[in-house]
Amino acid sequence: MADVGRHPKITLHTLSEVAEVKGFVGNFTVRIVKKARYVDASACAACGECAKACPVVYPDEFNAGLSSRRAIFMPFPQAVPSAYAINMNECLGNGCSKCSDACDKKCIHFHMSDEDFQVTVGSIIVATGLEPYDPREMDEYGYTRYENILTSLELERMVNAGGPTKGELIRPTDRKQPKSVGFIQCVGSRSHKKGGSYCSNICCMNTIKSTLVLKEHYPDLEIKVFYIDIRAFGKGFEDLYNRSRRLGVQYIRGLPGNVAERDGGGLRVAVENTGAGRIEYHDLDMLVLALGIRPASGTQKLQEMMGLQLTSDGFFLEAHPKLQPVDAATRGIFYAGCAEGPKDIKESVTQGSAAAGRAIRLMHRGVITTEPITAEVMAEHCVSCGRCAVVCPYNAITVDVKKKTPAVVNTAACAGCGTCAAECAFGAIVMNHSTDDQIISQVDALLADHPWEKILAFACNWCSYAGADFAGVSRLQYPANVRLIRTMCSGRVNEKFIWHAFSKGAPVVLVSGCHIGDCHYIDANHWTEKRIQKLHQKMEKAGIRPERLRLEWISAAEGVRFAQVMKEMELLRKSVTDAEIAETVRILEEGKKVKGQRPKAED
Repeated sequence: MADVGRHPKITLHTLSEVAEVKGFVGNFTVRIVKKARYVDASACAACGECAKACPVVYPDEFNAGLSSRRAIFMPFPQAVPSAYAINMNECLGNGCSKCSDACDKKCIHFHMSDEDFQVTVGSIIVATGLEPYDPREMDEYGYTRYENILTSLELERMVNAGGPTKGELIRPTDRKQPKSVGFIQCVGSRSHKKGGSYCSNICCMNTIKSTLVLKEHYPDLEIKVFYIDIRAFGKGFEDLYNRSRRLGVQYIRGLPGNVAERDGGGLRVAVENTGAGRIEYHDLDMLVLALGIRPASGTQKLQEMMGLQLTSDGFFLEAHPKLQPVDAATRGIFYAGCAEGPKDIKESVTQGSAAAGRAIRLMHRGVITTEPITAEVMAEHCVSCGRCAVVCPYNAITVDVKKKTPAVVNTAACAGCGTCAAECAFGAIVMNHSTDDQIISQVDALLADHPWEKILAFACNWCSYAGADFAGVSRLQYPANVRLIRTMCSGRVNEKFIWHAFSKGAPVVLVSGCHIGDCHYIDANHWTEKRIQKLHQKMEKAGIRPERLRLEWISAAEGVRFAQVMKEMELLRKSVTDAEIAETVRILEEGKKVKGQRPKAED
């Protein structure tokens, strides 16, 4: 961090948060709110006299609450900038002013206010970090009731030489050195009821490292580790695990079901030892909970702001888990560290370097090249209704409704979702490399033979099609008669594609895309939902069963859901009779109130 702060080409905004992100690759506009520090960082000498004078005491977050700090404080040693800051929610304000009186350089200014400014950037790297799991939810371990139960983070600060106890291991109740310590693994991980169902990746090796540190300083300390299984898959990790066992650390396979406090502050742990096949009770002086990793608290807000996607675990979803592991689905945005998933320091550094390399590769020429899958307006057909500009999630289309000038597409901003083409009532917009004729030709080809046996599905490229791929990679079973047509977005599915499929004898049609709020194209799937609702109404009015057209949201991580939806579609297909299909084809061929209808420009 110090190197970053000194780098002449890096601007570091501290105490700041991103409030808004607009634009597209090569031209992102980011609005930043910089919180007031109430201390002039450029003049502060970090002498600490202000903190000595401050009468307000609060728990120190950096030391996990094991020590205290003042309302004016330095967040942690080696902080950049090396200057104090005031938490105004804790400060007594002008009524006190003791810190201001103690400051010889007069760096403290209570009248400072937050700054709101914008920066223009070409690419964005999302590195939001992580949060440790809050073990208070798992009350069976007694973290909220017994003082001698610590978290792995609290132990880390305690045994650190710069920590609150200067590296000495002590029990919080009597300030004495414990004779026995236990570790409980997977607290907040690999659980479907509390915490996350995923493995947090770092917990096993962090515990093994802690046991080695404790054994190095206290060879006679009795250490027991309660675990499900040890996941030591990294380079040299198995050697560390074996070294820990050679030093006398006991590894007991089984997670405690109950923790009770004994006289004197000791703890009794009841655990089913699955290796020995019996219930055991272990008396310990201190217990450590190995906490799992959770996504950063601002992940959801940032995801909605930037139109990104999340996995079912709440971490950011990469464009492709194998081929584009650091790329977001939105071009120009990359991931690093635990924003994308739980990982250790080595993996975080590797991914950070990869993200920086991807950003440099994109930006170094000074010119952004775009994919050719963009919208193009046929001026001779455009009536300047403005519908395309309304539905475009990137504001890439401009049209002057009053002057009746044809719509114009900014190809640099256009992401190729195709929503404008699907909503255009006059056929004035053509999607390059994904034209209406090309998609209709795919429908014809897939339904050429025995159409009554097929399930026709329109799947968006980023979620549903990726979900189908994930289902295949996972070897999940689903009907073999599914026929997929890949579109860039569910918003690309034009009403006429659906009518054409039914006129060709399709028994059922599925339109699938990203979940609402997780759309790769920000909010394009909102228009899909409205379009399908209108189609259901038209189908019912024409005497066609609306259930035969189904809309489902399936993410790239939901391979199981994709397989289940396809099984349900197969049951629905079997319920559609030959007579019903023939009647639908007759209605559409005769054009009774349905065929060829398009939404009016004002819809």
